Amino acid sequence: MITTHVLDTALGRPAQAVPITLELAEGAGWKPIGQGQTDEDGRLRTLCPTVAPGRYRLRFDTGRYFENAGTEAFYPVVEVQFVVRQTGAHYHVPLLLSPFGYSTYRGS
Repeated sequence: MITTHVLDTALGRPAQAVPITLELAEGAGWKPIGQGQTDEDGRLRTLCPTVAPGRYRLRFDTGRYFENAGTEAFYPVVEVQFVVRQTGAHYHVPLLLSPFGYSTYRGS
């Protein structure tokens, strides 16, 4: 399972309605395999219920989120790539976001 959580650290609260796409590396390109947007708690739990080994990418449309909030921001898209090695494991990839910076980590 792959899930994510976006926190707006500048506001100190979950980032709601952030559009997110999950992609799987395929040859030299990327294949979309899931999409959605964060809920009122900043979470997206329905991206990918089962995973296979491979290289994945989460694309967060941070530009749309900040535009909807009326906030000027530097990063219009945040892309996070990670490798799945273990089938059946839960991969939680949170994003800590502000208008001029971000960080991520493997959560639980």
